[in-house]
Amino acid sequence: MNDNMKKTLNEYVEFIESGLKKYSLSGKLGLQRNIAGAMDYSLEAGGKRLRPVLVLAFCRMCGGDYKTAIAPAAAIEMIHTFSLIHDDLPCMDDDDFRRGKPSCHKQFGEAIAVLAGDALSIRPFEIIAGSHELSDSVKVKLISELACSSGAEGMIGGQVIDIENEQRKNVSEDNLRTMYSLKTGCLIKTSCVMGCIAAGADGEKISNAAEYARCIGMAFQIIDDILDVTGNEALLGKPVGSDAEENKTTFVTLYGIDKARAEAEKYTSKAMEILDRFENNEFIKELTEYMLNRNY
Repeated sequence: MNDNMKKTLNEYVEFIESGLKKYSLSGKLGLQRNIAGAMDYSLEAGGKRLRPVLVLAFCRMCGGDYKTAIAPAAAIEMIHTFSLIHDDLPCMDDDDFRRGKPSCHKQFGEAIAVLAGDALSIRPFEIIAGSHELSDSVKVKLISELACSSGAEGMIGGQVIDIENEQRKNVSEDNLRTMYSLKTGCLIKTSCVMGCIAAGADGEKISNAAEYARCIGMAFQIIDDILDVTGNEALLGKPVGSDAEENKTTFVTLYGIDKARAEAEKYTSKAMEILDRFENNEFIKELTEYMLNRNY
């Protein structure tokens, strides 16, 4: 990523961080203030903020003022963080660490972690509804998009398939693609689409954004499968080899590293082709390469 692109990325990330602080409940609660601490602890645990960056970048690429999209940008990061808190719980993936820090349930206890995740799944809709930068009709579209992609038809549905696949010995390629498209792809798709909606983009641009996101969501997850076998633990910031230890079916276990890599490259190329349908696409093209070439 060149210097201008890095400057733009840092500009977006700084704006997102200031937005998350603005929407924090710290200092605004009484006896229940511990929940705000748990929410902020997980929101501030690090991460690249790629999903909210996509919201802002698509808003700008579609001709909007990216600063008007801070509510949906913060909202998608809260939904993503809620999913990570719940993922780490003993009843789910049972992970004690997240991004090098104790998981929320290890820091605050399991009950507070559950409730912090619950609160982060609801707060986004309050933030969007209360935005002064967005029209009422745009707010309705954003809330509808975010709710659909977060629930049983989206990310949570993908997690259900993932959990149930742990008990299966015959997970098919169709099953795996569906799981990845829901668990990983839905929030990426909604990030891009919400940026378009905030900018007032037409249906064609929204459709193209959704197709682009479907491709990078699949590529992102397939690369994750590859890195779980070939990656550097120190660079990735998480253990490698966990998929094999848990007997998970992945693109690597189904087809091997070479074919999995070919699939990732196919989806990446398709995503880049779709971006050519947009003007002022330079930043998102660079961001796509950055996202999909991490340690790969």
